[in-house]
Amino acid sequence: MRLTTFSDYALRVLMYAATAGDRLVTIDETAKTYDISRAHLMKVVNILTRTGYIKGVRGRSGGFTLAKRPEDINLGEVVRATEPDFALVECFATGNQCVITGSCRLPMVLNEALNSFVATLHRYTLADIVLSPRDFIPRAESMGTRGPHLVAASGERN
Repeated sequence: MRLTTFSDYALRVLMYAATAGDRLVTIDETAKTYDISRAHLMKVVNILTRTGYIKGVRGRSGGFTLAKRPEDINLGEVVRATEPDFALVECFATGNQCVITGSCRLPMVLNEALNSFVATLHRYTLADIVLSPRDFIPRAESMGTRGPHLVAASGERN
């Protein structure tokens, strides 16, 4: 199984916001940090805001921050909120055309595997995967080239 890029980015946004603490994080800052599309991140942040994982502040000095404590953000719930479906094979989806659906035993095995995957995610929270601010300094910057970095609330680099 593979998560969509959307879910991957949602988890990354939450990790970055958790590392920033109470400081507002911007979409631009996050996009630069991860070197990913700003437009795609806007969609991710919108969903995370609508589902109550982050709260946004509009305006020139706006941004977003976690809406819940990291301990209260369950990874399994985030993935369920961001994945469009868990149709691993055709027979899991609507419009199934497979000719052996009625007698096939594969869906039972795949469903068990999927349930194990989701159950594992449900055992963890954002607090279990939070990084330190220095983990967000790109390799190029740590080798002397300037690049994006996480700024502490005091304005100093971490």
